[in-house]
Amino acid sequence: MRILHIGYRLPPEPGGKELYIERLVREQLRRGHEVVVAHRRGEILPGTEPLPLARTWPGRAAALKSDEIAFAMDCATALPRVRGLDVIHLHGDHREALALGPAARRLGMPLVLHVHGALAMHQRWIMPWAFRHVDGFIVVGGRPEGELLSVGIPDRLIRVVPSGVNFGHLAGFRDRGRLQRGLIVSVGSLVQVKNHELTIEAFHRVRAARPDVRLVIAGDGPERDRLRRLAAMGPGVELAGHLSPDRVYSLVSRAEVFVQSSRRLRAIGEGIPTAALEAMALGAAVLVSSDASLDPVVPRDCYRIFRSESATDLVAQLGALLDDDEGRRRMIEKGVRAAEDADWPVVAARIEDWYEKVIHGVPALAAV
Repeated sequence: MRILHIGYRLPPEPGGKELYIERLVREQLRRGHEVVVAHRRGEILPGTEPLPLARTWPGRAAALKSDEIAFAMDCATALPRVRGLDVIHLHGDHREALALGPAARRLGMPLVLHVHGALAMHQRWIMPWAFRHVDGFIVVGGRPEGELLSVGIPDRLIRVVPSGVNFGHLAGFRDRGRLQRGLIVSVGSLVQVKNHELTIEAFHRVRAARPDVRLVIAGDGPERDRLRRLAAMGPGVELAGHLSPDRVYSLVSRAEVFVQSSRRLRAIGEGIPTAALEAMALGAAVLVSSDASLDPVVPRDCYRIFRSESATDLVAQLGALLDDDEGRRRMIEKGVRAAEDADWPVVAARIEDWYEKVIHGVPALAAV
């Protein structure tokens, strides 16, 4: 199969979506597919064919408002130069689909839109029009699935596929990791949607009753200075900065509890956070906000949820997990098994199966 991936950013640019694209492409190459990649920022992936993009006048005008939209317009202009494609895999939302959908339809190229997080629902009025030429959708969790359904996308066009994990690699860290009592870890870019400030606030309250606990946050970003000031309000918090993936895995494998406090903002939100799935594979007890839920991919008994934006509920859930060794052990065992179902070969095979159905018009035919 010859696949075109369109993603605005690629590693080493930071972000979960960027890593997702890189890892999926690697797995597709391993499975023998030809992969063409269009991107604006980051580095081209080894083994792939780059799609050369020229800056167009419409794109330059659009860039005054959004370079992501300009990128999609430039990709649409470049599409006729790509030969022999079986499917276009667009990583984005309604903005990119608005530019690329008509171009793909004119050329008779099947278009799959991969929504990695929550949609910008304040722009829902334009979504039915923007999505009219999308042949199939991939979402990573229940929230984006529900948002697509709410704007009129039929469920037959939507496939829920989790983020992938390199389960075998992570198992090595799990097997040799030594649990550190009282270690709480969070991983994610230091940006508002990750809501690290809530994790720090709750930790200070937990630490007042449990002086043996400590919190390590791995990640970097524009919120760094503000979070450092919040961390300095009490002992026990370490902002570790950007760490290599293996250093993150080593850290998480030693944690008693992994916390993800992400929240829903007006124009952005989590899908299923890859860091939480990786934490499960690494043998950590996972605690996530209701806005970072792993539904419907991971069974509820594999992790725990606290109410988004509630430091009080986060404190209570942290205390309950730290006090319940046996319950935590059972949850971890179930979480490891659930993470194995998100191993990259499994995820890539599910996406490949969806490609085949989209290419042959199966989702559309399901309505007949």
